[in-house]
Amino acid sequence: MWPLGRPRHGARDSYEACISRTREITRRTRLRAAADAVEAAGEAYRLGAAAGSLHALRPEEFQIPGIGQDEKAVTWVYENGMVKGGPGRAIYDELMASPKHGQCPLCGHGIVSQLDHFMPKSSYPALCVDPLNLIPACSDCNKTKGDTKATRAEELPLHPYFDDIDSEPWLAARVIHEDGSVRLEFYVSPPDSWDQVLTDRARNHFRLFNLRKTYALQANWYIGEIRGRLRGILTRGGADAVRAELLEGADSSLSERPNSWIGVTYRSLAEDSAFCEGAFGA
Repeated sequence: MWPLGRPRHGARDSYEACISRTREITRRTRLRAAADAVEAAGEAYRLGAAAGSLHALRPEEFQIPGIGQDEKAVTWVYENGMVKGGPGRAIYDELMASPKHGQCPLCGHGIVSQLDHFMPKSSYPALCVDPLNLIPACSDCNKTKGDTKATRAEELPLHPYFDDIDSEPWLAARVIHEDGSVRLEFYVSPPDSWDQVLTDRARNHFRLFNLRKTYALQANWYIGEIRGRLRGILTRGGADAVRAELLEGADSSLSERPNSWIGVTYRSLAEDSAFCEGAFGA
């Protein structure tokens, strides 16, 4: 849900690099002959991603020509040519290093450890080394997404290279006071500028990657970390001083990233009168 700059390498460049050291002559010849089709597949993918219509791409149109489905095209091109130290490894490493602070763009929390194929490589082998189809991700997000494929536009996860939704606030949280404790529940609060499809996609993305739970666990832990400091501020300056402290934290965090779970935590707590008056929980 956090944007990334688009890769500088194109689909054909990446593909040709990955097959350049294929040793078996017949295989190398067949793979090279498919380069034009792979390039065309990459362009169709780019257009589909820009239009939000990747769900409509037909797998049969994204096979590698001349390579049977029972053959190991993905192994030859992606595994051998990119992952396992092949000539495409430099592209792999560049993609892995692209997220700021190594944070997974799909969840904004986990640490990048692998590349996710936005369109599954098992069904769309012609895209298996297209950099636009390779999303640096944490292992949890990659595992959660798996090989699932959307059948409707509303089901498409947000795409870090094409869906820049971080320019407006959309992440919100409500403060829950219960049995002497305090906790946050996070949810998607779409801006007025979003259409219904984007709203549905964001909410689906939120559910798919279980971000409600992920952010709540982190926020509730963080409240425990700042509770002692807030008690001291309350004693010295009262509820207004607590609110000012929380708003300062919110402004600092949200100015850097408008949908930071830390910034939203600060902002939500600042807006809760009971919390500012000392209902910090146990």
